[in-house]
Amino acid sequence: MKLNATLAILAAVEIGRAAPAPTPAPTPSRLVSPGHDAAAAAPEPTPVPALQPQARGLGDDLSTYVKSLGGEIDSKISSFVDSGLLNFPHGFPTGTAVESSLGITAGALDAQPTRVLNLPAYANWTNDGWSVRVHGNVYKVPDVAQEKIDKLADAFLIGTSVKELGDDEKKQARNLTREIFVVQQGHDNVTVEFAVRSSNSSSPRGGAYVNAKGGGQEITLPFETTTEGDFDVFVALQNKSSKANSTNAYLLPGNATTKIQALDMHVKGTDTGNATAYLVPPLGVTVVSDIDDILRVTKIYKPKEGLLNSFARPFTAWEDMPVIYSNWSSSAISSLHFHYLTTTPEQGTRPYMDFIFRTYPAGSFDTRPLNFTNAKETLHIRRYLLDRLFQTFPNRTFVLVADTSNADVMKAYPAMYKDYPGQVSCILLRNTSATDADDKLPYDTKGFKDIPQENYMFFKVPSDLTGLDIENGHCLNSSVAQNVTFGEQELPLGLGKKKSDAVSCMVSPGFALSAVIFVATLMPFL
Repeated sequence: MKLNATLAILAAVEIGRAAPAPTPAPTPSRLVSPGHDAAAAAPEPTPVPALQPQARGLGDDLSTYVKSLGGEIDSKISSFVDSGLLNFPHGFPTGTAVESSLGITAGALDAQPTRVLNLPAYANWTNDGWSVRVHGNVYKVPDVAQEKIDKLADAFLIGTSVKELGDDEKKQARNLTREIFVVQQGHDNVTVEFAVRSSNSSSPRGGAYVNAKGGGQEITLPFETTTEGDFDVFVALQNKSSKANSTNAYLLPGNATTKIQALDMHVKGTDTGNATAYLVPPLGVTVVSDIDDILRVTKIYKPKEGLLNSFARPFTAWEDMPVIYSNWSSSAISSLHFHYLTTTPEQGTRPYMDFIFRTYPAGSFDTRPLNFTNAKETLHIRRYLLDRLFQTFPNRTFVLVADTSNADVMKAYPAMYKDYPGQVSCILLRNTSATDADDKLPYDTKGFKDIPQENYMFFKVPSDLTGLDIENGHCLNSSVAQNVTFGEQELPLGLGKKKSDAVSCMVSPGFALSAVIFVATLMPFL
């Protein structure tokens, strides 16, 4: 059990799955820049590119490598896979799996309050006004004895246990474990109340944010939650007025402002479903940022440390990245919007949101939903969410930030530059293998071939990002050596050297990397 859970959470951060096609974003409206009477109509969003077959590489060599370890180890690994314990794409347990793990009997949840994870939302301007994406999850937390929670939490720790942690670490490990072992509530109706902030409330920290002056209303979502408790739908906001200084005040039209208006949003019937909706104009800059090992110290590439940093230790910012983001947010960058995208499963999202909004500029949020439609979406959740964002805002430019230890980033980010011409101004990647000797994970740079060097940079420390003109695509600090070769980098044990054989369908790089972690983690137990 410990091994299974350990591997599941490590893989969960790197591998995602997509929700079944939620309602598409309404078509962006004709653009009217402030001070102009008219502008050209927004182009049709770029179709989502088809997933391409992957050449033979690390996944194939990994299989050979595992077999070379010897019959006993190979058979143990195979037994884990065959038994379904290594269910990498599916992350944390849900529904009946949770009930079974906790021994919950029928009716045991009836007395428990309904809770809601309501993710900070983005809204786009359409021909019919503002349309906001409402997404999250409805669930209940079983009443489980602390002794049982400690046992479950121990399964996520390597070389230690809850009883050996400090008091604050115990509290964090127990709280996160309770958030993981929840029971999602399917087929529920969700009603969201949008509220104008009081006149003395400050606007969200960072970016081009201002408090909305109107738009307060109540909306019941058109669909029930899925079997897994998810909801994800765009809803139209009516431009209802509110009183400001004894006069009527309204939402600003998206084609007549560069400011990002913030509306409070609460899910009715619970005190846990509070979030903010950010009304993002059609023109401007959006920073899309990963979180692990770029905004916070995770060390996902070192299993024991990665789990302790996620389950027990307080989230800690990576060096001076908060300063860099603060400088961007206070700069003159046009209509700056921050969007945080992590493929951590929904159940583990709250600590991430709390950390981000205490440490970095406020912004909208995407995480890995519990629903999925097919294997391709399951293993390409980041690309799915990026496509959705880009197609919702076809006239904004994007700055993509992450690190090289993230396999799906190394594929998705350069692909976004090529598949959405003119929309990606910068790709900024922390080279974790160059800054942390613990990072032994390979990464692939071949996607960056044919992308102008001015539009991307591999950096070592946050100060390397100082002075960049990210709005206009000047993303290279000339003092930071690049020396980029296009191909697989830092491969362990000579893996991935054979490139001549191509097949129609291969294991995803993320799965292969997770399997490498699996082998490394398994060795002490065999």
